[in-house]
Amino acid sequence: MPLLARMIPSPLVVDVRRGALAELGAILTDQRISTSGRVAIAVGATYGPVVRETFREGLAGADWFTVDGGTINTAISLVEQIRPRRYDAIVGIGGGTVLDVTKFAAARLGLPMVAVATNLAHDGIASPISTLDNDAGRGSYGVPAPIAVLVDLDLIAQAPPRSVRSGIGEIVSNLSAIADWQTAHSLRGEEIDGLAVSLARTAAQAVMNHPGTIADDAFLATLAEGLVLSGVSMVVAGTSRPSSGACHEISHAIDLLHPTRRAFHGEQVGLGAAFAWFLRGDLDTFHATVDCLYRHGLPVRPMDLGFSLEEFEAIVDYAPQTRPGRFTVLEESALTPARIAAKVSAFNDHAYARITSARITPEGRALEDQ
Repeated sequence: MPLLARMIPSPLVVDVRRGALAELGAILTDQRISTSGRVAIAVGATYGPVVRETFREGLAGADWFTVDGGTINTAISLVEQIRPRRYDAIVGIGGGTVLDVTKFAAARLGLPMVAVATNLAHDGIASPISTLDNDAGRGSYGVPAPIAVLVDLDLIAQAPPRSVRSGIGEIVSNLSAIADWQTAHSLRGEEIDGLAVSLARTAAQAVMNHPGTIADDAFLATLAEGLVLSGVSMVVAGTSRPSSGACHEISHAIDLLHPTRRAFHGEQVGLGAAFAWFLRGDLDTFHATVDCLYRHGLPVRPMDLGFSLEEFEAIVDYAPQTRPGRFTVLEESALTPARIAAKVSAFNDHAYARITSARITPEGRALEDQ
């Protein structure tokens, strides 16, 4: 009989709730990830001492390592610290930086990795990608996805509100990335994965249509689950296509052209997605995207990220160079400098008109005040 189903790597455990961190020891044992308790735990400088005190007795066999920075050198340093000893697994407890460094180290050492998120700033929680700074700027590295994912809402509630909101921009940008992928499929014959599209789209729509805010556990759970699904969609696709298109090219351009002025990743890709929808001429989705971003206090215009229109024009012009070979609405539009200037100006005007509409109530508007 032919095999009529495919095997999809996915986390053994996804636990999103208050108090999830306290179950780490039990999950390691029950899922046979580490029955001996010999694990390497990587933590950030912020939450490290608190987390370590929590498990002072519960994980007696663990060794603790502090991750300081999100560079490729930091990840290699962690590899060299862990390599001389024998461990069953590596656990990363922290925000996106800690998890990306830990995923990279686990891949180099051939060990399973458990992700415990203390922030919801981006979809790297369960993705097969580590984003790390290098000598050329910032690079994305393919790695195995985490074998288990824990999101403790008690820790998420303590994270800076602006960083949590960033995750909203990250997940909302999925819809724009999917549109780019579908266009590449139609015009270039690029292979597309329907299941990956469904996962990424469902995650984005759940967050966009949720009436809550980051002050609500129900909304935080939806956001966390959406970010996990987004990561799984990339595992299914074998590429970042379900969540990375023109929106991410614009963000990468900001990182490379203005490394000292870059904002949170999710803030940049959210605005990039709004611009991409405007460039496509899909005003209904453009309005829905702007409404969601503005309601949650995220940037919707270049000035919200601290850029003039002229600077944003240069960012849009440079963006396609950040992902050579990736076909998005930026490449499809064959933008000239004059057309970029016209589109950026019109985008800014339309976004302003939308956010001044009486129908939109922001959760917290002025980003500089947060």
